Amino acid sequence: MSRYRGPRLKISRRLGELPGLTRKQSNKAYPSGEHGQQMRKPSEYALRLEEKQKIRYNYGLSERQLLRNIKLAKKVQGSTGIVLLQILEMRLDNTIFRLGLAPTIPSARQLVNHKHVLVNNNAVSICSYQCKPGDRIQIKDKKSSKLVVKKHLENPGLANLPNHLEINKETLVAKVNSIIERDWVGIQLNELLVVEYYSRK
Repeated sequence: MSRYRGPRLKISRRLGELPGLTRKQSNKAYPSGEHGQQMRKPSEYALRLEEKQKIRYNYGLSERQLLRNIKLAKKVQGSTGIVLLQILEMRLDNTIFRLGLAPTIPSARQLVNHKHVLVNNNAVSICSYQCKPGDRIQIKDKKSSKLVVKKHLENPGLANLPNHLEINKETLVAKVNSIIERDWVGIQLNELLVVEYYSRK
């Protein structure tokens, strides 16, 4: 399945708050659909699937991309779940979102695809580019680029700037200081269940 392009609010009603996917809030407390109001105890598989879907929809990944990142995380020393979240959080599109330069990750992806973003003075149009400590991220010195971003900066998607990033809101120049810590990940989920989901496949 390719990247999701359908109604985002329906997904957030089913899976809970996904700040990277949409800023909209639903007034309804139950999932969408005919049986949304029925109370059922989810199976262990359903719990793992739900956590996996949270990651997929929040970061805008296809199943193949997520599986590739899981395999990559398993090769790195440390907790696979935490390494996976660090890989996803350090993606360029997510970094733009966390800096407040875009209201959602799809919006950040559009900025990157349209070459509004420079990394170390080079235009980068690959959303999955892995930001590294020391990377300097800035918005292209074009009036149209800066106008769009300054509008988003007044109303960022997430209120708190993670401690591994810093930004000068006047010059629109940001810096990656370190790898993100688990406590600063912008989505509520149990990453161990995601690793378990793929280990059983």
